[in-house]
Amino acid sequence: MRRGEVWWADLGLPSGMRPVLLLSRNEAYSVRTAVTVAEITSTIRGIPVEVEIGMKDGMTKKCVVNLDTIITIRKEILKNKITALNSEKMSEVKEAIEFALELA
Repeated sequence: MRRGEVWWADLGLPSGMRPVLLLSRNEAYSVRTAVTVAEITSTIRGIPVEVEIGMKDGMTKKCVVNLDTIITIRKEILKNKITALNSEKMSEVKEAIEFALELA
C-alpha cells in the first residue's frame, strides 16, 4: 500500500464496496491499523474539491476523487488495489485538499 493508490474498500452500509484513494503518508501503512482515504464517486459535480479520473488513470469509467469526503478507515477493509495515480493527479489532489480544508 502506498499513497496515491486506488483500492476497493468495504465501507459498509449505505456506501458498500467503493473505490477510495489512499492519502496517508507511506510510512503509515506498515505501522498503522487505520489510514486516511478519499472516496471516489461517479457523481461528478465539477467543483474544486473534485479531481477527475478515468480510463487513462486505470479506472473503468470517468469518476472523481471527492476531497470533501476524506475519512479514516481500518486498513483491513481495503480489499484490492485498482490502480495508482501519477504525480500530476496527486498534485491536483493536494490542491483540492487545500481548497476543501481552506489551507491555501
